[in-house]
Amino acid sequence: MSDDAAAPDALTNKSVVKAARLLRELASQPRSGATATTLAKAVGVSRPTVFRLLQSLEHTGLVDRVDNNYTLGWELARLGRFADPYTGMVSRAKPLLQDLADRFNESVTLSVPTPQDGIELVAEAYGSHVVGVMHQGMIGEHYPLHASSTGKVFLADLPPERARALLPERLEAYTEQTITDRVQLLRELDRVREQGYSIIDNELEEGLLSLSRPVHDPSGVLIAILTLNGPRYRLSRDRIPGALQQMQETVERLRSSLWDEQA
Repeated sequence: MSDDAAAPDALTNKSVVKAARLLRELASQPRSGATATTLAKAVGVSRPTVFRLLQSLEHTGLVDRVDNNYTLGWELARLGRFADPYTGMVSRAKPLLQDLADRFNESVTLSVPTPQDGIELVAEAYGSHVVGVMHQGMIGEHYPLHASSTGKVFLADLPPERARALLPERLEAYTEQTITDRVQLLRELDRVREQGYSIIDNELEEGLLSLSRPVHDPSGVLIAILTLNGPRYRLSRDRIPGALQQMQETVERLRSSLWDEQA
């Protein structure tokens, strides 16, 4: 078997995978950084191994060290400016989105948080009879945070005080069912946070039912939101439990595609 034809697992360098896990864990730590001992416990790797990896990452500028605390490095920040933030994720997500869309014959989207405290749609897939309520070609769209299931998942993932600060005093009504009272919306976000998903029914568009689930990285950071949309006459409320289960399976498959957490 040639190198090109070798199985992906056979070509995976486990030291590189462990180093990537360290970088992700550092991203979730305070800006002051973390010690090798703290990082070793967080990623489940022995301290001597973590220390050797950190030494190599520091040597290449991918991490920095102040006293005994490690942080993400200057070279990592420089390289990040040249990377497309979505291409790799979208290419891995598209087949999974299409599979879910085909199962329900509805529309499925993947959105990501933006640095401007918003969310942006970066990938979409459609069943064969998607017409009317949702329109194709919505890549780049930004949804209202308070009136979309995607937005509610995003807000619920934030610290409550941060979510409250992002909400204007007067919330725009898109339909008669849109929640426009901030106190009521904050209670709704508590429910979303507790149950791990969001549902909107006639809140953004008349006749639209949407379900959203968060996608977190191995460190618990929200990196994307999976949403299933459909008209209420097809995606009825009695289909919600099964849809949420299928969506969770898609989330787990996406996480497995993006990160090999067992390596």
